[in-house]
Amino acid sequence: MAAADRLVRAAAADGATLIVLPEKWTAIGRNEDLRAASQTLEGPAVAWARELARELAIDLVAGSIVERPAGAPKLANTSVHVNPQGEIAAVYRKVHMFDVEIEGRSYRESDIEDPGDEVVLSKTAQGVPLGMSICYDLRFPELYRILAVQGARVIVVPAAFTLPTTRDHWEVLLRARAIENQAFVVAANQIGPHPGGHRSGGRSMIVDPWGVVLAQAEDREGHIVADLDLERQLEIRAQLPALANRRPSAYRWPQETHA
Repeated sequence: MAAADRLVRAAAADGATLIVLPEKWTAIGRNEDLRAASQTLEGPAVAWARELARELAIDLVAGSIVERPAGAPKLANTSVHVNPQGEIAAVYRKVHMFDVEIEGRSYRESDIEDPGDEVVLSKTAQGVPLGMSICYDLRFPELYRILAVQGARVIVVPAAFTLPTTRDHWEVLLRARAIENQAFVVAANQIGPHPGGHRSGGRSMIVDPWGVVLAQAEDREGHIVADLDLERQLEIRAQLPALANRRPSAYRWPQETHA
């Protein structure tokens, strides 16, 4: 929390009015670490986010925390958007569980966390529609298309992408989601080792609706800033109207075939 406080203040001092933290910024590691560090939405992490957002008059997407929902058998991977009044503007629980094997290491997020089942569109203090997602969601374009159709102009991606997937997939996926949906994508990724042998790859990015990387973090802890040209976004959507040219009446979900 001390590191988050320092970095958020530094970003705000550089003029940022929308600030995004990474996934599981309060605690990441082994299952026992996550259980021990889990909190409710009334806990210290969200309380800190609310107080700081109010103090700095910013929109703060407090990455994601390991939430302990009341009465639930499992935890949740939960992102909270706090507005400049210090109010909770939106709560999003990660829809897609990270149950994979990468370079011989197995990850089973669903062992201790339940997935969310709601697509969440928030709004900044300036009224800009803000789509919410978390990490592994990035591989599911359906979620991002729904957010875009609902009006999202900026989509946030708090993440803890593994080192191999950061190296090979991170930038490609971020730019693809930005281009497909003609939206700004603000993606904050953890960097460095975690308990249990997991390692995140960093390279946090801000991508514009044309797929241009406006800012990318260096290979160390820090913050990046960029101006989001919303007028340019409208020009892109008018000149290459991919969203307007969709044909929903022609789309059908196929019968499920499992790979």
